[in-house]
Amino acid sequence: MAAPVAAATAASTTSGAGGAALYAAAIAVAGGCIGAAIAIAYTGSAALAAMSGTGPRSLARAMVVVGLAEGIAIYGLIIAIILIGKA
Repeated sequence: MAAPVAAATAASTTSGAGGAALYAAAIAVAGGCIGAAIAIAYTGSAALAAMSGTGPRSLARAMVVVGLAEGIAIYGLIIAIILIGKA
């Protein structure tokens, strides 16, 4: 009977730092996704404008830029995984 009590006591003493890491991970993912959404909105509209003016040849170049903007969300996810691993 003492083992569950000891485990619950240990979990309650470390939940403060773990909770802060989870909040930080959530902020990292949310910030990364919002930043990526804004970047994709601007680059996507510029890509469509460029494609309508010069044709589909410029679409490949524009999609590379949109892919780079998507990397912002992936960076936020990687930071969140690191933070959750530390919790």
